[in-house]
Amino acid sequence: MSDANDFIRADVPPSGPGCVDCEKIDSWWLHLRRCAFCGHVGCCDDSLHKHATKHAHESGHRVIQSFEPGEDWFWDFATETAFEGPLLAPPRSHPRSQTTPGPANRVPRDWEDQLAGDA
Repeated sequence: MSDANDFIRADVPPSGPGCVDCEKIDSWWLHLRRCAFCGHVGCCDDSLHKHATKHAHESGHRVIQSFEPGEDWFWDFATETAFEGPLLAPPRSHPRSQTTPGPANRVPRDWEDQLAGDA
């Protein structure tokens, strides 16, 4: 099996400040994750759509990094382990001014109930 480092390209910037796939469907997210290989930013597994995991499975890009301010952990889907990795190209998180969940203008009032119903 390949090493997780084979799935990290530190020079690739993130695709944007929010979940690329949620933006396409005018949805919202809880937390964000960044593909360490191609920079795709997707929503976490606690979000409604779980776009980061879907991207990993569909693309074969098995390593993600948190895209939350103050978090720098990596996750390898193949080994189901967290690890420390290199600094990725900036920006390394969504803007601190961006709400969590976000984006603020699309988060429904019952967002907690929606996420609890998804469990």
